[in-house]
Amino acid sequence: MDSEKRQRYQTAMVSTYDPETSFLDYIVMPNGTEQSPGSDILTQLHSGKVFIVNSRRRNGLILFKRYHAEFAGPGAAVGGDYDRDCQNLLPIGNLQLLTPDSYDERQKAYLIRRQWIRLIKQITENPLPIQRVQKILDQFEQYFPPETVEKLPDIAFALLVGVLPQTVGIVRRRLGSDQYPGLIN
Repeated sequence: MDSEKRQRYQTAMVSTYDPETSFLDYIVMPNGTEQSPGSDILTQLHSGKVFIVNSRRRNGLILFKRYHAEFAGPGAAVGGDYDRDCQNLLPIGNLQLLTPDSYDERQKAYLIRRQWIRLIKQITENPLPIQRVQKILDQFEQYFPPETVEKLPDIAFALLVGVLPQTVGIVRRRLGSDQYPGLIN
């Protein structure tokens, strides 16, 4: 009887996801411009090759998956089977992707990618959305120049830590008024 109920419920599930109207086809940047970033890089990632984000630069990639985003920072592996489901991406900094020279180099890059994923996971474990946004912004501002972080769209941070883009906007406005107390946002 349990299996009959489960089967009935499973056939009743309907997906409302429509790949034709995906918001990831373009990203609206904070200055209002629309951007379809990294289509050449996305093609390379979908080829199945494995690349490494250059560890000697302050650069990285935000990889947009179907329902979330992942950050691959310096030293992290990208591509291969791991990122075939990537729908779009956003390069950060002066991005350079390198080809691993050996099996050991590739394994080390996969371990670094896991470390970046764990860092984001620790941030998302906070039950308060505003604190998650604050923490991800703090992490990015520690690593990238503030003007680089300001240029990143709200949706990127929202998908990284599981909040609404509006929440990111609220936190950013609050941070702006805290940094410049005389301004009213």
